[in-house]
Amino acid sequence: MILTTPARPLDVEALFPGLAAHRGTATRLHPRAGSPGAGDSHVGGPLLWPADEPWPACDEQHEHSGPLLAVAQLYSGDVPDLPAGPDGCDLLQVFWCPFDRHGPTGHGMHVRLRWRRSAEVREALPRQQQPQATVVGFDGYVPKPCVLYPERVTEYPYIELLTGELGERVGEWEEAQEEAAYEAGEDSCALPSYQSDLSIAPGWKAGGHAAWNVTGPGTTDCRGCGHGMELLLTIDTYEWRSDSASWRPAPEGEAVPQTGSNRPTGVAVGNYGKLNVFACAGDPAHPHRFVVQ
Repeated sequence: MILTTPARPLDVEALFPGLAAHRGTATRLHPRAGSPGAGDSHVGGPLLWPADEPWPACDEQHEHSGPLLAVAQLYSGDVPDLPAGPDGCDLLQVFWCPFDRHGPTGHGMHVRLRWRRSAEVREALPRQQQPQATVVGFDGYVPKPCVLYPERVTEYPYIELLTGELGERVGEWEEAQEEAAYEAGEDSCALPSYQSDLSIAPGWKAGGHAAWNVTGPGTTDCRGCGHGMELLLTIDTYEWRSDSASWRPAPEGEAVPQTGSNRPTGVAVGNYGKLNVFACAGDPAHPHRFVVQ
């Protein structure tokens, strides 16, 4: 199966030529239910994990501290926009704790990433021996096994990050679209908008631009060196929402995607939002930053 994002409803660079300088790419992962193996990029499947390496565990004390849940693994050869890992690592593995018992508030997520060189794994831990959750605080932390159908798309910055004359023009156009929809008695989603249709793809993706729908743009400088950070990965509750339905991919040769494909992984982040993971652009070995939106 090939999943393809429809062409954008408008040529945004023709509308705003200045955006060409801000063009970037992201790889939409398009997870769909399947039976992935340890040699695959996937969500919710078995990891390529060394048999002699301890499985990561939650290091904060709460009611059911224990092994972290394996969320996903991505091979750089499968995902063009996955930023380079440290020291030639080609495999990114993502874990989290299935309880919101972390951070300053005591109600935050605990996410951990592991980069590795896949060729150095001589003996992998068998699937049946990889720890599974016996007790979880929230079912949305348990991903359903999914294979990936990566697709590269073009993106542009979050609307509030556009400055100067370009930012003003985009903002004015956005307001005009909303007013036109209102005057026509239509839903605000009836006409294309920069924010929902022309800038940032929803769903699971690697690289690209970050969406800041909840907090507005935040500071993501590296805490280790002060260097700017780049979006590494987005884990999204939904592949698309009602206001971003134009991004809904269709299987090749079919006009309508499979029922329920807007939440194939079963994962829910925060208040059914997304998790943005950032990596240091200067040194990918520096600690990552995590922002829930």
